[in-house]
Amino acid sequence: MGVCRFIVSLLLAGSAWAQVATGQLAIYPLRDIRAGQHAIGKTVFSGSKIEEFQVEILGVLQNVGPRQSIILARLSGGPLAQTGVMQGMSGSPVYINGRLVGAVALAFNFSKEPIAGIRPIEEMLAVGDAPAQPGPRKVASNVVSNVESFASKLIDIATPVSFSGFTAGTLEQFAPQLKKLGLEPRQGVSSGGKLPSKMGAPASLRPGDMIAVELLSGDMSIGAEGTVTAVDGKAIYAFGHQFMSVGNTELPFARAEVLTLLPNLSSSFKISSPLEWMGSITEDRSTSIYGELGRRANTVPLEITVKDGRRAPLSYHMQMIQDRVLSPYVVQTAVYSAMDATERTLGLASYSLRGGVEFVQGVPPLKLDNTYAGDFNVPLQASTGVASPLASILGAGFDALKIKSIKLEIEASEHKRLLQVDQVTASPKQVHPGDSIELSVTFTGENGLETQKSVHYRVPVGAPAGILSFTVSDGSMTNALDQQMAPSVPKSPTQLVSFLNNLHPNTNAYVRVWRTDPAFEVQGQDLPDPPPSVGLILAKAQAAQGAWLPRGSKVDELQIETGDVVVTGSKTAQVEVKE
Repeated sequence: MGVCRFIVSLLLAGSAWAQVATGQLAIYPLRDIRAGQHAIGKTVFSGSKIEEFQVEILGVLQNVGPRQSIILARLSGGPLAQTGVMQGMSGSPVYINGRLVGAVALAFNFSKEPIAGIRPIEEMLAVGDAPAQPGPRKVASNVVSNVESFASKLIDIATPVSFSGFTAGTLEQFAPQLKKLGLEPRQGVSSGGKLPSKMGAPASLRPGDMIAVELLSGDMSIGAEGTVTAVDGKAIYAFGHQFMSVGNTELPFARAEVLTLLPNLSSSFKISSPLEWMGSITEDRSTSIYGELGRRANTVPLEITVKDGRRAPLSYHMQMIQDRVLSPYVVQTAVYSAMDATERTLGLASYSLRGGVEFVQGVPPLKLDNTYAGDFNVPLQASTGVASPLASILGAGFDALKIKSIKLEIEASEHKRLLQVDQVTASPKQVHPGDSIELSVTFTGENGLETQKSVHYRVPVGAPAGILSFTVSDGSMTNALDQQMAPSVPKSPTQLVSFLNNLHPNTNAYVRVWRTDPAFEVQGQDLPDPPPSVGLILAKAQAAQGAWLPRGSKVDELQIETGDVVVTGSKTAQVEVKE
């Protein structure tokens, strides 16, 4: 059991308190909570000053989650009468007689009173382990019956996520996904920027302090704010609920100060700014996030340079988290914002993207080299084109695989460099083995532009009689067909990176020569038109694995170069091969 998989509290016989085995953190156990008790909470309302607020215990809601209970309480004092329970208060510690009860973690939307749900500290201390078995508890039944009618609306306090250096369009694009995760994106409500490289003194962080978990820092920054619940040696617990529930992770966090409070009819929130690095969050679970003071997170240099022909190149230099789930998302938002800043999101636009991802363990770099064009939101296409292969690699299950750096160069144009596959003709229509076939492909572009390209294909000697199909398509469709030949379970990061690096770019058309005979994949290779008995065995085996069966047998592939122009669409022509 690692240090981050920390500790169920030891209940001492005949006592109303317990101590964590690795420290002297006195807690007030959930079994002794009664309606009518009074407690003290701690949080920051302004600057870095920790202030107290009053807590009246209303009762306990049992089994609101899998073996999880919530203490229901009414808060008062300070600005709470005007703001209610605020975003950013998640993790604020609550004490009875100086012993830690838990953390403010849940609230009701649009509530007229500051009613909060407190996460019991026992559940927070069991981060990474199965929740402790609930003991016998006395509950004020009259209180519980009054709240059960609206308990379904008791939700985790949304975690405010500050985006600095991003365009407003980026938040509009990605905010819906963030809100589904219980995060509340805020644009320009944090100073962000580069923090001092020196780590802050661990002893300076106290329960009730504000922290910011920094997903990205530098010229663009993304930080999630909350409150520290407990500090036990170098261990800290915060939030009282999940951040993004990514489990084991490594997220740098900084001590933060509160600039002001913003009362809001829906949900008030704190506006804060990070001050200095304090350590790393190593666990993100349903009841808490857990971290280690003084531990430096292994972050990734991210550099994005944008050229648009109207001004000097603009470069963004950042440090990004190293996380298999969150890193692709962070890269996508940064790339999207860099493109969106060229002000061509809603108009005709083309973006050429070059660069790559370097890895630490001797794995070859992931090459990123493609062009995107269209009429609407091309930055989303391009940023997805960066994030998708990165997510495939990080999500493949190779625990030792780490990113060394990411460097991207984007060239933006106000012209839509795009061609549509319009017509495909094959001549002659009937051939014999050894004959040559001429394919003529017509592409259409903006303002009625037509471009014709020709390519020749020689029918192999000994080719069987029958229909031979020629499908001319763009890179996306060709890649989709080739996915069937990709190893279903890559044996190494090198194998997966090699496959991704060999995907077809958008700037050519591809001719897939194929027959209608069924084909099957055997060890990553096509086995076209096998004997019926073999085909039956392969069909059953691969159907069980979810393979697309039957599918056409690929005979050959040709490439039609179109220059630095995006190709889209697909057309098919056929010829008959005579004996």
